Formats: sequence, C-alpha cells, structure tokens
Amino acid sequence: MLRKLISAMLVAVAVCAAAKNPYKQYTANLPFALPEFKAPKIPGRRVVLTDFGADPTGTKLCTDAFAKAIKTLSLQGGGHLIVPRGVWLTGPIVLRSNIDFHLEKGAVVLFAPDESLYPLVSTSFEGLDTRRCQSPLSASGAENISITGDGVIDGNGQYWRPVKRAKVTDSHWKRLLAVPGSVAIRKDYWVPSEGYAKGEKGANMNVPDVQTEADWQAVKRFLRPVMVSLVDCRNVLLQGVIFQNSPAWNIHPLMCENIIIDRILARNPAYAQNGDALDLESCKNALIVNSRFDAGDDGICIKSGKDADGRRRGMPCQNVVVDGCTVFAGHGGFVVGSEMSGGVRNISVRNCQFVGTDVGLRFKSTRGRGGIVENIFIDGISMTNIATYAVTFNMYYGGKSVAEVLAEGGTSSTSVAAMPVTDETPVFRHIDIRNVNCYHAGYAMEFNGLPEMPIDGIHLENIHISARHDATFQYSRNITKKNVNITLYQ
Repeated sequence: MLRKLISAMLVAVAVCAAAKNPYKQYTANLPFALPEFKAPKIPGRRVVLTDFGADPTGTKLCTDAFAKAIKTLSLQGGGHLIVPRGVWLTGPIVLRSNIDFHLEKGAVVLFAPDESLYPLVSTSFEGLDTRRCQSPLSASGAENISITGDGVIDGNGQYWRPVKRAKVTDSHWKRLLAVPGSVAIRKDYWVPSEGYAKGEKGANMNVPDVQTEADWQAVKRFLRPVMVSLVDCRNVLLQGVIFQNSPAWNIHPLMCENIIIDRILARNPAYAQNGDALDLESCKNALIVNSRFDAGDDGICIKSGKDADGRRRGMPCQNVVVDGCTVFAGHGGFVVGSEMSGGVRNISVRNCQFVGTDVGLRFKSTRGRGGIVENIFIDGISMTNIATYAVTFNMYYGGKSVAEVLAEGGTSSTSVAAMPVTDETPVFRHIDIRNVNCYHAGYAMEFNGLPEMPIDGIHLENIHISARHDATFQYSRNITKKNVNITLYQ
C-alpha cells in the first residue's frame, strides 16, 4: 500500500511541476532567444530495484539487477526505477529512453573498483576521439531521461586517479605508496597500477601511444572514464542527486539537447586529477541552476571539441543559462575551453558565487584550436579569496592551471609575434561582464588575446575587485568600461 501511495505522489508531483513549470522563469529577459525549458515527461509506472534481486549491503554486485530493471521498464514504455536506501555496488549502468533513475534518501550507488567490469569503448575525451573504459553511468541516443532524488552516485575514483604529491598530506601520501600494485613514477607523482604507468608513458595528454588491441588492454587503467556520460541525448534532467568521486570528469553531457541540471551537488577531492565537476560539450539549450560544484579541476566548464576533431564535428555549445550556482574548490568557477574548436555562443551566467576557486571566470584557448566564442553575458557574480585571477581570457593555454603556471614562476601574459589567421585561429568576441564583486584575488583581470586575433568587444560595468595586482589588457580592442573599480592591497 505504501509503495502505491509513493507512486501516486510521484505522478502528482510530476503533473504539478509540468503545469507550473518552474524553469520558465530562466528564459525571461535573456540577451538571446531561447525556448522555454521543460522537464522530460516520464510515464507514471515504477519498479523497485529490490524486486530484481539487488543486495543493499554493498557486498554483492547489483549490475544484473540494474540491467533487468531498466530493460523491464523500457519494454513497458518507460517509468521510474526506484533505488531504495542501501549501498548498491555495481558495474556500469546504461539508461534508456523514458526512464527516471530515482535515488531515495539513503541510497548510495557505488561503482565497483574493478577495471574488468568496464570494457573499452569508442568515445570522446578532452575533445578528442579516442577509446576509454565504459562510463559507470551512461546513456547514448536516449530521449526523456532523468536522474533524480536525494541519494549519492559514487564513482570510486580513488581506484582510477593518479595523485600529485604536492596536493595531499604526508599521511595521505604514505597510504598511497602502500597500495598494492601502485607505482610512484616520480618522487612527486603516484599512479594506481603498472598498466597506468605504461599508458601514461608517451601519451598525448590522455590519449595513449598504443597500436594493437593487446596494447590497449595493457594500459586499461590509464583509460579512466568520465563517471556520467550522456551522448546525443534529448530532454535530460539531473535533479537533487549528489555526484561524487569520479574516475575522471564527473558529469559529461556531449552533443545533448534540452538539458536541465537542477539542485545537484557535483564534488571531487581537491587533489582529483582531471576531476572536473561538469563539462558541457557541444550541447544545445542547457539550463544549470541552483547547483553546487566542488572539484579538483574546473567547476562548470563549457566545451565543443579539440582542434581538428572539434572543427570536424562542428557542433558549438550554445544557448546555455547558468543561474544561482556555487563553486567551491576548483581551477575555475565558470570556464570556457580550452577545447572550444566547434565554437561557443549565447552563454548567460547570472547570480553565482565562487568561493575559494583558483580562478573565478576563466576563458582559455590556444593557437590550433580554431572556433569562435561569442555572445558571452555575465551578470551578478560574487567571489571571495580567488587564488589567481578573478577574470581571465587567455589565448595561450598550455595544459596547466593558472596556479601551477604562477607557482613555477611563469606568467600567463605573453608577448609574441603575429601569425597568419587560419581556421586554427581561435576567435573571442562580444564579451559583456557586469555587476561583479570580488573580495581578494591574486590578480584582478586579464584579457590576453592573440596579436593576429585580439579579443574584440569587451564591455565591463559595475566591477569591484580587491586584488594584489591590477587588470591587464593585451591584444584586446573595443573595450568599454563603466564604474570599474580595482582596489590593490598588499
């Protein structure tokens, strides 16, 4: 009887939400046209994970139970998969159309630390076509899907990730060195296995230098997956859930359309390598609201593919609204790039707060990317204790965080000779930033364009920043300022 009552309540809430549509407000008064956001429509039927033999103790794999439950719902036309309180240890889960993956309070979906459960698949990572281990939670080509509730999705990322010595305590480092099968490649860099070490040797960023299938399998642990991979999906809702401890990026919607991210928490340890919280890549019509991000890399990041692969795909990330979000630790609060070769346009970031990030607003690219980033509207940002730049537009990204570059004695400001303009030249234009307050930053702002392609059309209004170093503008043009105040402190 209780189960039926809960089912009826779920349906009633869905109907009420559809009638009132709480997301309509976010498309009002935008500086670009955007259709009204609506949550996906999920049929009212429901199944409970325990009906398929799943064990809630975390001692037995529930992979088959998840697969059977999802298949059962799919064959009936969709509905809600209810995950009750418990620890549900599992291998990869693949969502299908018209299904709500709903985690009740006290539910923890824990992905098993066993590389044999995650086969190699063709995918895209860091903007390049490559192979990686299958993502713990994924969907491809699905429509009307949601991940909702009050539970936790945990990727067991410590099984997969490397660790830099400088980012952890002495006791943590000693524990890492004691992990069976792990390797300290250098005195300051630990990896979880010999296979990982082999994969990293000679790799181009995160793409290994391998040829045969045997070679791919030998470096499998190096090919750590993003935790939540949504590829070519339409009408997606992520709501309420905690996403944490991912092997690589946490949440990665790729080539999706009509996606809502509402009241989630995406978190990773501060030392998590490639531990981005959210990477929205080549998506169209996305709403990110009232959510929190606490990451070992970028917080909220907009991408569209890298270099020739990204230009060949040719899908910009466009029509994105970010409103009412908080970013804690991370390389950047709101970030565009560096993989933006397909273009980025029509982005609105409003009413957000960045608390202790390395950078506040971070836009990064480099020669070779190509792509056009335009129509960026930022309004109402509060920041505190930003380690480096409150705002940075830098066309000389080299793969390191700003904090790492500065710690090594370098600077992101660069004076270089002009190069010919080609399809590999990144373009940044039409940037509007207003109503920003930042208490204590290392540097106020930098706009650091290319001599052959300056950043063009920058409007700054009602900007108040206290910083150790002033704002700088290099290879930037058509700059307008109104009520811009920078207070320098020692």
